[in-house]
Amino acid sequence: MTETQEKTAHPKGLWVLFGTEMWERFNFYGMRTLLVLFLVNSLLMKEEDASLIYGGFLGLCYLTPMLGGFIADRYFGNRNCILLGGLMMAIGQLLLFFSGSIFPSNISLATTLMYSALGIIVFGNGFFKPNISSMVGSLYPKQEKSKLDTAFTIFYMGINLGAFLGQFICPYLGDVKDTGGIRDIYAFKWGFLAAAAAMLIGTVLFYFLKDKYVVSPEGKPLGGLPSKNESSDYEEGEAQSAVFSTKALAFSVVAFVGMFLAFHFSVDGTNVVKTIIYPIIYAAGITLAGLILSDSSLTKIERDRILVIYIISFFIIFFWAAFEQAGSSLTFIADYQTDRNFFGFQMPASMVQIFNGLFVVALAVPFSMLWDKLRANDKEPISPVKLAIGLFLIAVSFYMIATQVKDLGTSGLLAIKWLILLYLINTCAELCLSPIGLSLVGKLSPKRFSSLLYGVFFLSNASGYALAGTLGSILPATGDKFIKAKELGIDLQAILDKKIVPTPEQLQLLETNQISPNNPVFVGFEIHNLFEFFMVFVISTGVAAIILFLLTPFLKKMMHGIR
Repeated sequence: MTETQEKTAHPKGLWVLFGTEMWERFNFYGMRTLLVLFLVNSLLMKEEDASLIYGGFLGLCYLTPMLGGFIADRYFGNRNCILLGGLMMAIGQLLLFFSGSIFPSNISLATTLMYSALGIIVFGNGFFKPNISSMVGSLYPKQEKSKLDTAFTIFYMGINLGAFLGQFICPYLGDVKDTGGIRDIYAFKWGFLAAAAAMLIGTVLFYFLKDKYVVSPEGKPLGGLPSKNESSDYEEGEAQSAVFSTKALAFSVVAFVGMFLAFHFSVDGTNVVKTIIYPIIYAAGITLAGLILSDSSLTKIERDRILVIYIISFFIIFFWAAFEQAGSSLTFIADYQTDRNFFGFQMPASMVQIFNGLFVVALAVPFSMLWDKLRANDKEPISPVKLAIGLFLIAVSFYMIATQVKDLGTSGLLAIKWLILLYLINTCAELCLSPIGLSLVGKLSPKRFSSLLYGVFFLSNASGYALAGTLGSILPATGDKFIKAKELGIDLQAILDKKIVPTPEQLQLLETNQISPNNPVFVGFEIHNLFEFFMVFVISTGVAAIILFLLTPFLKKMMHGIR
């Protein structure tokens, strides 16, 4: 290989991190496809509660990277945190397997095991996620940082190859129906067991290959203990550790408590996810962002670049709130109001999500080549423009699905091709936004904050997922609810339209069958049908895209030469 080729090739360490992340995403996305269906069908929870738990779980998975990033930057190093996180996630999946095994005889213990499993996965993900992303950026010499958009797009293909495998194998094993359409509620455990096995494979792969390949351009092992860092690892003139005053730390604690209480008392009801977990996520994100800016060693350029990360992170919240309907409301719609006949194969509802992973694997390299070609011709849009395009595309996809469900009524079925097209457009949006956002954090972060700022970036995902859970819970009654109510001798549409008042006996029947007698309400607006539900996402992401486009000139100036 010539010297020129050597400089342009991606380091082998990228492929080790690619493989490790691939198996971790198999584990995470495979389990995610089954979670809400397991909660509703096996643990007998309401769909609204399942959506909130789903959003809270995903939100916490992207809150704990803040903690994992801090511990890695200060104490354990990236490598140790990745190994610890991988083992914890495998244990969590095994606990879900046991929950899926014992629920028929002891649903209370099964529910406790399920919550314990989600908690362990949450913390395992926190140790794993920011540290593996942070190491990608460290593989490249300073003069090749412009290649990070391409590197993260390749890395992102690994994420989604794993997601594709997980979204195929786990539903194939765990979401099983007989020829009469009756679901086997005892099969979910096999999907969870497959997810546990995948996580163990990824952890072992990283353990054996890290020393040989996950090295700096100079050949030094990456991600070791922070105490072993050398001054040459940092940019010239860059501070090597954060400087937080006691006053700033104390103020952060007070600010966190104050914001938690403000968010806590701004929501109605007694649901623990809505009243405790979501306020923790939102308050933690704002507090950490403020604490980093209080570091007295920050230069003006560093502070400007960090502010760009924060602004981008805010807009990304709206993207994930829409995108993550895949695991909750879109799964319920696929299950109850979609004709899932795919070329003669009756696709399980949880498997419909597979198209997102499939399209990313197919399109990641073409997108990477597109950015390379535009860069070579000096026409590559700067990162904030790519992010705004991603937001615009997801608004288009939800508008398309809104128009398709508008005339379905209460008994019509959505053709599966429309969900597939939704996932295709969402995938193009994702490739404009998610790997580019990861890359931007790598390019803008001072080294002493690299893992911690990935934690902040993932907090925007956490907030988006929390919002996704909240919005997923306002899904109006799908066709199956009207059919079931009719079997019970109840005119559900007349009750929802307030044309008749249900009797106490009818209310009890509806409650027993997990059917709400009221339309959901969001910010004072009653959601009457699926069209209105999807338009919530069209408006939120569309407005966010327009504002981000308008802010681009200011962000370009604040990035100080970084694209």
